[in-house]
Parts: sequence; structure tokens; C-alpha cells
Amino acid sequence: MIKKILSSNPLIMLIFSAVVLSAPIWLTPLGANYPDLLQKFAIFGIFAIGYNILFGLTGYLSFGHATFLGIGSYTAVWSFKLLTMNILPAIILAMIVSGVFALVIGYLSLRRSGIYFSILTLAFAQMAYSLAYSVFTPITNGETGLQLSQQDPRVLDAMAGIAVTDGIPSTNLFGTLIKSMDGYFGFYVAAVMLIIAFYISLKIFRSPFGMKLRAIKSNQTRMKYTGFNTRPYLLTAFVISGMYAGLAGGLLASIDPLAGAERMQWTASGEVVLMTILGGVGTLIGPMLGATIIKYFENIFSALNDSELHNIFDFLPAGMQEFMVTVVSPFVGEGWHLTLGLVFMIVVIFLPGGIMQGLNNLFGFIKRLFGLGGSSSSAADTVSKGEAS
Repeated sequence: MIKKILSSNPLIMLIFSAVVLSAPIWLTPLGANYPDLLQKFAIFGIFAIGYNILFGLTGYLSFGHATFLGIGSYTAVWSFKLLTMNILPAIILAMIVSGVFALVIGYLSLRRSGIYFSILTLAFAQMAYSLAYSVFTPITNGETGLQLSQQDPRVLDAMAGIAVTDGIPSTNLFGTLIKSMDGYFGFYVAAVMLIIAFYISLKIFRSPFGMKLRAIKSNQTRMKYTGFNTRPYLLTAFVISGMYAGLAGGLLASIDPLAGAERMQWTASGEVVLMTILGGVGTLIGPMLGATIIKYFENIFSALNDSELHNIFDFLPAGMQEFMVTVVSPFVGEGWHLTLGLVFMIVVIFLPGGIMQGLNNLFGFIKRLFGLGGSSSSAADTVSKGEAS
């Protein structure tokens, strides 16, 4: 029964959509149900899902994918400044421009493989960051970042008779129909984009194109010996992945109309690598789980302080309470990176397949415990690899 559900794309999408759209409810006990954090879960989930199409399926490790995240943000803000505050043109343009840059960078970087490819993408990312930070300041506004102003032309809005008379306008969807991307509405827009992005990823994973990408990851040399040209497939995967990053960047700018060079730093590229490895490289939902965990640590653990720890451990005797606060306090607040580092180490050492491997192991244990028939790994592999049965 479970295998039939997991091998059916419509059922997978139904379950995935229900989980994503109900996130404000089931994340309430974890204190992660406020709109800003939910938006980050969805947006960086898109970023990680797109990165997984390149890294997870082909094995090509890019250290420069934040370049496309930043390009998408800059493109979206310029769309708000020049065209309209409607987010749809901004998101579409962000994906197109990021895809063009990904085509150029991928064409040059994919001339090499392995660590040389990774270093090339890192070099391009650092070049893009430096250009955005200092050289192209008329376009990017340098270290201050690109922002909106009341005097921006917004040609399409002006043609539609939408005028700004006071303050800076807010992004919207379909003009005056919905006037703000703040709050839960902004999350649900990002959530719908996440569902669409996941569906496209699912179709790629279960298509002949996805199988060819897996074959490249398995043994590219053997494929070349058979006369198969792998480079067009790699370049296509790179461009698709870059467009996913551009979509995430456009959504970031749609929620908060500001674009800065910091989104293109190598640390942002490293973060999406951690998300993918933590959740499970080459799995369907693993990278999104990794993105959720990292953003949860970044926003929840970083906000904990000694006072809140005392409230958490107030059921203990006074002496034990002080002891627990003393032990835990280095791992929260400003020390949240330490906690994330320990979690990452544990996962890499004991679960090299990421969190999805742990879930697969748990699923197999439950099947053995209750004596369920069939192979314990088949359904789990369907979840993690996204392969049709």
C-alpha cells in the first residue's frame, strides 16, 4: 500500500501540498509558525531543491550557486523599480536572467569536472560578489544595497493609473487585487511556488533525463566511451538549478524589496551545500528538510537566552536548573553554530545519506518490529531517491 502511494506522483503531490500548506499549524509547537520564518523555510527549500538537481543527480559540486540567488534578487528589485510592483513579472524575469547567467557560467565551468569545477564556480561567485559590491555600483548600489524609492518610474503601474503619493510602495500580486506580500499571504505565495518547484523536481527525477543525469554521476567516463555526449545534459541541469536559485532570489526580494551583495557571498553558497548534505544528497525532500533545519536553528536557537532557558527548565530543582542552563547556554543564542556543527558532524559520521537515511532506517526498523511483509528498503528507497517502482 505504501509503495503504491509513494510511486504515484499525484498522491505524493497531494501529501506534500497538504504538509506545506498546513505548516503554520504543525509548526506551532516548535515556535516556528510566524510568517517571516515560514517564508524562509519555503524560499530556501526552493533554493535547496534546485541545487539538488545539479549536485544530487550529477554529483557536480558547485560552490557558487549563491550568485544566481543574488542575481535573481537584483533583477526582481529592478523590475519593481522600472516596471511594476506586481511580483509575477519580477519572479519571471529573475528566473530568466539567472538562467542566462547560469548558461554562461555553466558553459565555462563544465569544461572541467571534480574539484576543478567546484573551484571554477567559487571563482565566478567571488567575481560576481566583487562586481556587485564595488564595480557595478550604478546597478547594484554597492554595499548599501538596491532599494526602492518613491521616484522610481514603474512604467506599467503608471500606465495602469497606479500612483504612489506617500512613502515607498509595497509589493503586490495582480496590482490592486491584493496589496501586500506581508504576513501569511507572503508565505502562501512562496508555498505555492515551492509546491510547483517540487513537482518539477519530481518529474525530472522520474524522467529519462533524470536517469541520464544519474548515469553521469555513476560513471561519466563509461558513458563517454559509448559515444554519449554528457555535456548538454550537465549544462541543462546547471541552468535549471540556476533558475531555481533565481526564483528563490526573486521571492526573497518580493517579500523584502531589497537586494544586496551579501546574498552572493561564498558563505551563502556553502549554506545550500550544507542544506543538501544534511537532508540527503540526491533525495527528493531531503534538501528541503535540511533547509528547514538550518533556518530553524538560525532563527529559533539563535534567539534563546539564559532567561528563556530558565523558563524551559523551571520544572527542575533550583540547583539542577542552574546546572542545565550552564551546560546548554553555550549551544544556543550566539552559539547556535556550535549546535548546528555538532548536528552536521553526527549526520555525516553516522548517517552519510543524510536525514533521509535516518528516516529510511527508522522505517525499516518499524517494518521489522511489526513483522510487516516485503522488502524494508523498497518503499524507503522510493521516498529518498524519487524513483518510480
